[in-house]
Amino acid sequence: MVNSPLQNPEPENPIRLIEELSLNAWPAPQTVYDDGWVLRFGEGYTRRANSVNPLYTAHSDLDEHIRRCEQWYRARKQDVVFKMTPLALPKELDKVLTRHGYKEEAITSVQTADLSQIDAAEDKNVTLTTTLSDQWLELFCDMRAIDRRHMGIMRQIISRITPAAAFAVLNVDQVGAAVGIAVAERGYVGLFDITTQPGLRNRGLGQQLILHLLHWGKTQGATHGYLQVMTNNPPALRLYEKLGYRELYQYWYRVRS
Repeated sequence: MVNSPLQNPEPENPIRLIEELSLNAWPAPQTVYDDGWVLRFGEGYTRRANSVNPLYTAHSDLDEHIRRCEQWYRARKQDVVFKMTPLALPKELDKVLTRHGYKEEAITSVQTADLSQIDAAEDKNVTLTTTLSDQWLELFCDMRAIDRRHMGIMRQIISRITPAAAFAVLNVDQVGAAVGIAVAERGYVGLFDITTQPGLRNRGLGQQLILHLLHWGKTQGATHGYLQVMTNNPPALRLYEKLGYRELYQYWYRVRS
């Protein structure tokens, strides 16, 4: 029997699986494959969409490989960014980048959860759509205070999401109070850009929004959830722990201007 792409077989390499799911969930407008490394370009908006992902075995001379990547990003007048995980290949890459003057930034916890035990969603004022709307994009930019000049590239990135996706808005008094995205693939549902209006935080709105997104994920065949949260964000870490998420691994960026 052939497994459905949304089923959840036990992965032999769970870190690589989550990294691949994440790449699909936040697609860069341009991608270059260079001997096992995935180079992503998104006009500088977010590290995720503008970084080298050394996921697979490379055969190039390491210093030359790094130089090629630097040339790609410098040609676009961007910082050179490597996304590092415990599986980054070759294993000495992190030390070599450090010697080349790359600084560590944005340590992030990647967490997973079993969805079989999640609570029911209670708040009824949540709207889920499967296509990106202007309302969702404008609410997100307002909540995060994102420069409107980035809206075009944001729209490009989000519109390129190929797996099933849902866009959630939680309303309070008919006004958008929290937003988020879920992307479902291969038995997992990933959470992205979960955001609550600054003046409405610590009221459980984010939790209710997430529960709606997770239950949507289950309708898409997901049995597990995953997310990425900065380690310097204690409120979010506490929320995700309450929801049953546990750390699988950490990643960090190596950046050189």
